[in-house]
Amino acid sequence: MGDKASARHIIDWQNPDYFDAEKLDLEMRRVFDVCHGCRACNRLCDSFPRLFELIDNSSDETLEPVPSSAFKKVVDACTLCDMCYMSTCPYTPPHEWAIDFPHLMLRYRAVEHKAGGAPTKASARLTETDTNGKIAQMLAPVMNWASDRRNGLTRPALEKLGGVHRDAPLPRYKTPTLVKRAKKLKPLINDQATAKGRKAVIFATCFANYNRPEIGEAALAVLAKNGIAAEVVYPQCCGMPHLEQGDLARVAESARSVSQALAPYVDKGYDVVTLVPSCALMLKSEWPLLLPHDPAVKALAARTFDMPEYIIDIARKEKLAEGLKPLEGGITLHLACHARAQNIGRKAADMLQLIPEIKLDVIERCSGHGGSLGIAVDFHETALKVGRPVARAALEKANRFVASECPLAATHIVNGMEKLAGSNAPDQSRPADRRAFHPIELFAKAYGLIP
Repeated sequence: MGDKASARHIIDWQNPDYFDAEKLDLEMRRVFDVCHGCRACNRLCDSFPRLFELIDNSSDETLEPVPSSAFKKVVDACTLCDMCYMSTCPYTPPHEWAIDFPHLMLRYRAVEHKAGGAPTKASARLTETDTNGKIAQMLAPVMNWASDRRNGLTRPALEKLGGVHRDAPLPRYKTPTLVKRAKKLKPLINDQATAKGRKAVIFATCFANYNRPEIGEAALAVLAKNGIAAEVVYPQCCGMPHLEQGDLARVAESARSVSQALAPYVDKGYDVVTLVPSCALMLKSEWPLLLPHDPAVKALAARTFDMPEYIIDIARKEKLAEGLKPLEGGITLHLACHARAQNIGRKAADMLQLIPEIKLDVIERCSGHGGSLGIAVDFHETALKVGRPVARAALEKANRFVASECPLAATHIVNGMEKLAGSNAPDQSRPADRRAFHPIELFAKAYGLIP
């Protein structure tokens, strides 16, 4: 990690002062006053316009008369994308003001969670990704039917009872899981590849395991092409959905459990490769900030790679196997916020640029989805608004493929493209006819490993 990431302060959640409402309020006012005077982050997300509006519309246009109860609307708009901290704010540590806006929003949610609150009505059920995924292994057809946006019977009911916006695309469940599929897959290991000898284990992530196992299958095929016989493991969710809700004890529990499960691989020199950037960010950054003295968490963080990051590491250190072919039609690549927050550079773009004759258009802006927030009835329209510039840019590029390292962001972008285009777009460019890709799937296509 770079200097800026390493300067981030630990999350002192085991200190009783962390949950002290009065001390939190003082810190919120300190930071909000700085943000109001700076305004560099005004266009990043909806949190900052909401904050500035609160202050600008107060009786004396200062923060002082703004009631603390009004702060929740600012916090609820934060998706914890980390972009204000990583790319815009001039006052992050080691600056004496030590502004960390996302982690302040996290602290507010932690206090809220301890008091029994939540950012949205949809929060509680959506965060139980493992429970939902296990149930789906038995009821996937029923759950997919009920979650379909075209289902006029169930989606209005889900909106009313569960707080899930009726127009928000929900991930479909696939059976069997990625872990089960991987046990049966026997990709041919390329013995001539110069990376042969590397040892890698893929952390499946809840999303790839239950919803998009094709991402993991593509990753296994690409690694095998490069001489690496990778295993797929999935002890449990990394806890990112619970981080969004401020349930820090639950996140710490996940960190301890997963790091212990992966410790035998780390001890044997395996690289740990994740398929979703939010999960990589948890393993690399958020877990060590929550549990800074846990040796297993520290060791795992040092061995963790995001998938495109790992491919580029192979390309630079050993050289990738030959066989990449051009992909016709071009790619629009969205760089996910949680990939950018890892401070590793534009690795997905670097990877796709290795495809011969590729036409690659890169969009480096937040999609607005925000994990479980993006499908909530009280945030979905905001998520579309924040992501509209991304959807518009992707629509204008008119490339054959739309991809993002974050599968949720990719689907959200295509949904935004669909709403912008309407029914007047030509058949060949209508977003409804598209599917969202992970970059590793397109890389596997270029190798001819998947259709």
